[in-house]
Amino acid sequence: MEGEKTKATVRNKEKSKQRFLDAVGELLLAQGFSALKVNDIAATAGLDKKLIYKYFGGKDALIDEYIRSLDFWSNVKKENAPQEIADGGREFSKQMLLKQFDYINTNAEFRKIILWGLTESREPLKRVADEREAIGEELLIHITDPYFGKEAEMYRAVMALLISGNYYLNMYAGVNGKTFCGIDMTTTKGKEQIKKAMAIVVDLLYDHVTG
Repeated sequence: MEGEKTKATVRNKEKSKQRFLDAVGELLLAQGFSALKVNDIAATAGLDKKLIYKYFGGKDALIDEYIRSLDFWSNVKKENAPQEIADGGREFSKQMLLKQFDYINTNAEFRKIILWGLTESREPLKRVADEREAIGEELLIHITDPYFGKEAEMYRAVMALLISGNYYLNMYAGVNGKTFCGIDMTTTKGKEQIKKAMAIVVDLLYDHVTG
């Protein structure tokens, strides 16, 4: 009986935490960054604001967890990579880029976070950015650096261009633009053209090293 009560308490806590996280996303989309205040978050979640401090330690930690839960690269762990990599990470690189593109394209909350990070200097965003870089470094050191050797920095530079291009093209299409270089970013055809181009660039990069 005691065990059932404990499980119920844990479930209620997790549900409440998720309601707070959902409230942050709702406010961010509807009213922007200025709306992320303790009272507003609690009111939107329909919960006592004291629970923010009890479950997260405060508003900043709540926002940290919200950003981290949505950030694509912060959720790509080394263990997500195939156990056996015989191609130096060629297919893994392509798949991660394509998944990132789709994720940004379909996640309005994440696009807001990207915009937030470009327009404001905030500690939660810096912390998540540092964590993202640390995770990326693990993947690079263990997967692609050994394969590329002295050309490892070239791989990193190309990936920086492709990843940042993913961010920009999806944000551009979601705010002011529709076409970029004549490609309609709002259509399935246009999106598939961009994804195909990214895969080609990755192949060219790998072929450059082996050629």
